[in-house]
Amino acid sequence: METWEAVRTIRVVRRFRADALPAEVVERILHAGRRTASSKNRQRWDFVTVTRPETLERLARVGPYAGHLAGAALAVALVTPGPARPGGSLSDVWDIGRAAQNMVLVAWELGVGSVPATVYEQEVARVALHYPDDRHCGWILSFGYPSDPLDLTRPPEPGGRKSLDEVVHRETW
Repeated sequence: METWEAVRTIRVVRRFRADALPAEVVERILHAGRRTASSKNRQRWDFVTVTRPETLERLARVGPYAGHLAGAALAVALVTPGPARPGGSLSDVWDIGRAAQNMVLVAWELGVGSVPATVYEQEVARVALHYPDDRHCGWILSFGYPSDPLDLTRPPEPGGRKSLDEVVHRETW
């Protein structure tokens, strides 16, 4: 799949088949995150993978829109130094977003759907994942084969995205 095709066709997938993802698919998704460029090449991220159903169920309680985690074949928690802590940086937030996008695009190329969950309940995530106190988990990505195979080929909904003229200001606002 060409890059533009992946960007143009990617869809959010919230319902997954029960099938596990093959190890080589998981590794490719994780390498896509690891290979992401980062500010000053600091690579201040860690990825916590979860496949155990009981942990996925616990993670589904990290926020009001995180229920999809319970049905995922794989969750990847995106962990960085806390952006509000000493030494934290907004660059880390930018970098982890780029890593996440690389992972979801590579997953899409492999026929794997995904959706992010924002972590509102830090303690729920910390207890489930055991990451250090000086770290922050802002998002967890769900991955899996879509329960509806048409999700992989469904065309974009008309009007689903703002037009270029609505979001681009040339030279000045």
